[in-house]
Amino acid sequence: MPASSLLNEGSTLMLFGMGFVFIFLTLLVLVMTVMSQLIIRYEKSVGVLPEGGVSSPTAVIRQTGPIAPSEADSKTLIAVFTAAIHKYRSRHK
Repeated sequence: MPASSLLNEGSTLMLFGMGFVFIFLTLLVLVMTVMSQLIIRYEKSVGVLPEGGVSSPTAVIRQTGPIAPSEADSKTLIAVFTAAIHKYRSRHK
């Protein structure tokens, strides 16, 4: 089989494959858009909070750790970063 024939078959296969993927992804986007519009149109309470509010257990998510790091944590973090930068620079001279 000549090289030009193989090149033509490869190009044809590539174009069909890319075309199929393009058409599939385009249809996927269109179907998702239509589904989104249908949900918004027929379900009136999408994204609306209830008038009575949200019950307490789901309204507040408590943090388990401290909000801001302490000064000791900051100093430890700086020491770790400094050591890592020093090691990196010593290996990549």
